[in-house]
Amino acid sequence: MSDPASSSGPAALFRNLVVGLAVSFVALSLGAAFGILSGRGAFAGMISAGVIALITSLLGGTRVQCSGPTAPMSVVAATVIAVAFDQLASELPGVAPDHFINAVFLLAGALMLLMAALRLGRFISLVPNVVISGFMNGIALLIWIGQTEKLFGLGGAGAFAGSIAYNCAIAACTLVFLFAYPPLIRRCCPRLGRFMPPGTLAVLIAMTAAARALDLPVGTIDLAGGFSDFGALADLVAAQWPRDWSGALVLLALPFAFELALLCYLDTLLTSLVVDRLTGEKSRQDKELVAQGVANGTVALLGGIPGAQATIRSVLVVKEGGSQRIVGVFIGIFVLVEMVLFQDLIATIPQAVFAGILFKAGYDVCDLDTVLAYVRRFAGRPATDPAAVFVAHKEMLIVAGTTLVTVVWDLNTAVAVFTLLFYLVNKIVQTHNPIRDLKPLERPTA
Repeated sequence: MSDPASSSGPAALFRNLVVGLAVSFVALSLGAAFGILSGRGAFAGMISAGVIALITSLLGGTRVQCSGPTAPMSVVAATVIAVAFDQLASELPGVAPDHFINAVFLLAGALMLLMAALRLGRFISLVPNVVISGFMNGIALLIWIGQTEKLFGLGGAGAFAGSIAYNCAIAACTLVFLFAYPPLIRRCCPRLGRFMPPGTLAVLIAMTAAARALDLPVGTIDLAGGFSDFGALADLVAAQWPRDWSGALVLLALPFAFELALLCYLDTLLTSLVVDRLTGEKSRQDKELVAQGVANGTVALLGGIPGAQATIRSVLVVKEGGSQRIVGVFIGIFVLVEMVLFQDLIATIPQAVFAGILFKAGYDVCDLDTVLAYVRRFAGRPATDPAAVFVAHKEMLIVAGTTLVTVVWDLNTAVAVFTLLFYLVNKIVQTHNPIRDLKPLERPTA
């Protein structure tokens, strides 16, 4: 819990600046990874990481936080981008794919503002935790499937440039590094742990250096779409504004926009609840929705990707000692400065490193506690923790169903159908649902 007495003054300001600098590298690298995941490119993800963090920290209802591109939002954005480039020509000839994509993101931002105006933030508690668990598992599966296809060139996806064997080796080494790095630091140099770079930044440096030292035949990330000065930035904004707002375009864009807005609502407000527990504060949920709406509308005009409040980055800010609203502003500013100053270095990072980072992000998103609790119960292995989750067939069916529908259909359908089914089943059975004790929202999402 934050100590008000220690959260102000020059020393606290300096501490927040240092925290902002450290977390900015995590935000920058994850932004690049999620930009690649979305299909819009590393540059789009990085500029979104900076702009969203900056705007939401200035306007948001969660005082200490970090927002930016997240794995679930990037998966849905990838669907929008795929539709724009694969189907748009037949349904809306003459409309540029980028303009359709930006129209979807702008509408999603507008829907977030509408949710805030209608004061819908308080309804976050009505979404059952089993449904949240299911769609987070579905998002994890989509990430793993997508990165596997890119590593091997399956399912019509173009494989990463270079040798498949070397790319797979880099992705595997990256994944092992990310799991091994934190316990290794804690065991070998506990006193220096807080001065060591975060795992995501450390693996980027280590794997890039190794690939260059060994001269491995692998592709590196493409920063196409960047800008070199503010004049180029103005041209970029002018080129992104959708020029066709016909009824047909809006009707085609609205379902995707609603899906993004709903996911941003869930992702953001669940993270706000986690941060509230850590800080002992109370977020203003509708104000947070306004900030997310403005931020996602803004990045649409920069050719970026939408985001939400990010659990891993927000929790990292709190754990590292961030105590002022300005810490998120520092993160956003540092990200934008770093992406300009270090473009040449960033362009040397192997593509496969981000595949490994995204495999780890999928693991972080996935809610394994529910599945393991179910397996333990029906394997006759009672949990040693008296507070352990009780998961019966009914709850597991909802988790599995939500996961399946998220993977093969879409998030909106999964959440709507299985939320309704959850309440319907509990109304019929008229029994207490033990799964309500589950708190999958405490598991980090990227």
